[in-house]
Amino acid sequence: MRVTTPPLTRAVRRGYGLGSVATGAFGTVPGLLLLPYLTDHLGVTAAVAGVIVFLPKAWDVILNPIAGRVSDRSEHPDGKRRPFLIRAGLLLAAAFALLFLGPATPMWVGAAWVAVAYLACATAYAFFQVPYVAMPAEITDDYDERTRLMTWRVAILALAILVSGGASPAIRDALGPEWGYRGVGFFVAAMIALGAWGAWRGTRLAPVRQVVVTSTTFADQLRVIRSDRPFRLLLTTFILQALATGAMLAGVDYVARWIIGTPLSATLLFACFVAPALVVTPLWQRYGTAHGKKRGYLFASFLLGGGALVLVALRAMPTPAIYAAVAVVGIGYAGGQMFPMAMLPDVASRTSDAQTRVGLYTGVWTAGETLGLSFGPAVYAAMLALGGYVSSSEGSTVTQGSSALTAIALGFSLVPAALIALSLISLRGYALTGPSVAPTTPAPPPERQDP
Repeated sequence: MRVTTPPLTRAVRRGYGLGSVATGAFGTVPGLLLLPYLTDHLGVTAAVAGVIVFLPKAWDVILNPIAGRVSDRSEHPDGKRRPFLIRAGLLLAAAFALLFLGPATPMWVGAAWVAVAYLACATAYAFFQVPYVAMPAEITDDYDERTRLMTWRVAILALAILVSGGASPAIRDALGPEWGYRGVGFFVAAMIALGAWGAWRGTRLAPVRQVVVTSTTFADQLRVIRSDRPFRLLLTTFILQALATGAMLAGVDYVARWIIGTPLSATLLFACFVAPALVVTPLWQRYGTAHGKKRGYLFASFLLGGGALVLVALRAMPTPAIYAAVAVVGIGYAGGQMFPMAMLPDVASRTSDAQTRVGLYTGVWTAGETLGLSFGPAVYAAMLALGGYVSSSEGSTVTQGSSALTAIALGFSLVPAALIALSLISLRGYALTGPSVAPTTPAPPPERQDP
C-alpha cells in the first residue's frame, strides 16, 4: 500500500513553480513573435513561415517521449529529473539568444538560420520540460497537494507569460528594426536561464525517490500508455486546446497591427489574455477543490471557447469590447492550464509501477502539448495564406485586402472556438475524478530485456 507523502513546504512549491518562468517565456514569445518576424521582417511568405515555425517543434513530438525515457532511467544522486533542469535550461537559454541574431538578407539565409536555431531550442526544451513536468508525480502522492503545487506553477506561469509576452513587443518596438528582435532574444534568454536555475535550486529539498529502473522496452511502454483511456482522453483535450491557444497567440500581433492599429495594442491585447490568470488562479483552485478538477476544467473550457466565439465579430467590435472578450478568454485559459496539469499526475502515478514510467507518460504529454502549440501558429499561417496576406521586409509598406483582414480575424476567433468545442467531446468521457478511483491501466506485456 502506498504511503502518502507529507505536504510539501512552501519553499519547494515556490521553487518548483519558478521553472514556469522558463516554460512560460519559451512557450509564449516564439508563438507570439516568430511568425511576424518571418513574414514582416524577413519577408518570408505566410505558408513557408508556417512550416518553419511548425517543423522544429514537431521534432519534439518524437523527442519528448525519448527525453522521458532517458530521465526515467537516470540514476543521478540528486534525483532522476532535477539535474536536467539546470543543464537543458541553460542550453535552451543560449539557443534562444541566437534565434533572432541571424542575417535579414538574403531572405533564405535568414529563414534557414531561424529554422536551425529553433530546432536547437526545441531539442534543449524537450530535455528541460519533460523532467520538469514529471516531477509532481514523484515528489508528492497527495491528490490535493498536486493541485496546490499546480496553483503555484500556474500563477508563476501566468506572471512569466505576462512579462515575457507583454514586454517583448514593447522591447521590439522601442529598439527599432535592427536591434528590436535581437533585444527580445537576449531578454527572453535571461528569463529562461533565471527560471531554470530557480527550479533547480528551489527543488533541492524536495523528496527524492530511488526506484528500480524498468526493464520493459520503450515500445512496450508506449503500448501501455496508448491503451490507457483516461490518459488518452485527457491528452486529446489538452492538445486541441493547446492548438486553439497557439492559434490565438499567433494572431495577437496581426490583430493589433491590422485591426486595432493603436500604439502598444499588441502589449495591451496580450495583457488582457494573460493578466486575469494572476487573479483567478486561486479561485480556480478553490472551485476545483469544492467541485472536482474535471468540472473545473469543463467550466474553464466553456469560458475559453465562448470568449473566442464572441471575437468572430472582431472587425466590427469597438476596441474596449475586444479587450473585454480577450479577458474572458484569459480567465478560461488560466483554468485550462491549471486543471489538466493537476490531473496529469493523478493519471500517470496511479499504477503500482508508475514511478518507473511517469517520465514516459510526461514525455508523451509534453509531445502532444508541443504539437498543439506549434501547429496552432501553422494553422494561423495557413489562414493568412488562404486570405492572401501580403508579407513584407522590414521598413516596406504594404496594404492588406479585405480577405486578408477577414483571415486575421477568423484565425483569431472562429478557428480556436471550433477547436475548444471539439475538445469538450473527449473531456466529457474522462472519468478519473478522485484519488480513490481504481487503476484502469492494463497489465504490461511480458518484460524482456532491451537490446
